[in-house]
Amino acid sequence: MLKKVSFIYKGKKFDIGARSCNSFRKFLGLMFTRRKKAEALLFDFKKPVDLRIHSFFVFFPFVAVWLDEKNKVIEAKKVRPFALSVGAKKPFAKLVEIPINRKYSKNIKSLFSRR
Repeated sequence: MLKKVSFIYKGKKFDIGARSCNSFRKFLGLMFTRRKKAEALLFDFKKPVDLRIHSFFVFFPFVAVWLDEKNKVIEAKKVRPFALSVGAKKPFAKLVEIPINRKYSKNIKSLFSRR
């Protein structure tokens, strides 16, 4: 199911349509998807968690945005293919994985542009 995720980062508002992940999809994430067809994914947890992610079998870079319960950004990082372990500095309630592809290029540029 597609959900709208809104957050403010570096003074800019972002609205991203992301596919809500069930338990199985949370396990897979963006693994084995093709860059062109990859969609943003929303990992929504019932309570704050302190998990790390990896990008094994993700053959393209993506952006991970960790959010708290109120959609306040905790951290945002560009994740390269086959990274062993990537995480936020604090527990988080949501994680949005945004593939770096044409569909999300404007959002990605805005996320990492200098103010």
